[in-house]
Amino acid sequence: MDPFALARSLIDIESVTGSEKAVGEFLFARLSELAAGTGGTVERMEVSPERFNVLATWGKPIVTLSTHIDTVPPFFPSSEDNEFIRGRGACDAKGIIAAMISAADKLLAGDTRNFGLLFVVGEEKDSLGALCAAKDSRGSSFVINGEPTENKLARGSKGALRYMFTARGRLAHSAYPELGESAIEKLLDVLADIRKVPLPQNALLGKSTLNIGTISGGCAPNVIADEAHAELMFRTVDDPAPIRAALSAVVNGRGELKEMLHTPALQLETMDGFETTVVAYTTDIPNFDGAWGKPFLIGPGSIHVAHAAEERIPKQQLLDAIGIYTRITQQLVAGAH
Repeated sequence: MDPFALARSLIDIESVTGSEKAVGEFLFARLSELAAGTGGTVERMEVSPERFNVLATWGKPIVTLSTHIDTVPPFFPSSEDNEFIRGRGACDAKGIIAAMISAADKLLAGDTRNFGLLFVVGEEKDSLGALCAAKDSRGSSFVINGEPTENKLARGSKGALRYMFTARGRLAHSAYPELGESAIEKLLDVLADIRKVPLPQNALLGKSTLNIGTISGGCAPNVIADEAHAELMFRTVDDPAPIRAALSAVVNGRGELKEMLHTPALQLETMDGFETTVVAYTTDIPNFDGAWGKPFLIGPGSIHVAHAAEERIPKQQLLDAIGIYTRITQQLVAGAH
C-alpha cells in the first residue's frame, strides 16, 4: 500500500462539509478491498440523506482508529514534492486517513485483529457524524482520534463556545440619523464591551480566547441599519459558566445573545514513550461521549497549516504515524486480553 498515493487520491476528492458522499464511497470501496480475505466487515452508517460514516472492523473492536472525512472550503487539489503532500485536507485529515488505513494493513499482515476504522462526516461544522456514531457504538474500549498534533499525544484540548449576537434598530435615511436607530452602532458597542471581559485560565490548557468571526448587517451606506449580527467563538479551558454569566451581564438587553454550540474542554490521558502536547482546537472526542472508549488524540501534520492556503503534511510524519498507530493499537489490544 502506497500511503502517499492514497493520501493524494483522498485529497483530490472534494469533500467540503455536507458533500462527503464521494469520498465516503471511495473509502467504502477501498476498505472493502482490504477487508476481503481478512475477515473484515465494512458498512455505511447513515447520518442523513446522502451522508454516512464508514466503519470497518476486524473482529469485535477493542481499539477504533477514527478521524473525519470532511474538509473546510475552498477545495484545491493535491500536489507533492520530496518533503510534503499539499492540498485541501492534506493534514486535516486525509493524510491521517491514509496513515490509519496503512496502519490497518500492517496490523492485518501481523495477524492483529479486534480493531476498527471509523471515518465520520461533519467534524468541521457540527460533528454530526460523531454524534450519530455515539448512538451506535460497537463495544470499543479505546478510540484513537486523528487530528494534526505533529505525532505528539495530546494531554488536553480546549473547548468551544459559539454564540450569535443580534442587535436591532430602526431604519431611516442616513442624512437624518436622529430619525433612526443604528443596529450596527449597537453591535459595535456590545462587541467592544465583550472584548473587555476577562477570560478564565487553566494550568494545563492556558487562557481562554475570543474570536469575533463574522459581522454582518445593514443594506446600504445611505440607510441606517435596522439589524446587525456577529458570530463569536470562545476557546474555553474549563467550565464555561463564568463566560456565559459575563456575556449575559454585558449584553443586558442590548440585543439577543443565542448560544449555538458548546464543546467542552478536555484533559486527556497519555501513554509512556510518547512526546506530548496541548492543543487549542476542539475535536470529535467530546461528541463520541465515551461510546467508542477511552480517547487518545494524535496525528501527523501541524494545525498551523490546516484550513490554510498552504495546507500540507510532511511525508516523513505521515510514515511515522503509520508506525505510531500500529504500535498504539497493538499495545492496547494486547493489554485488553
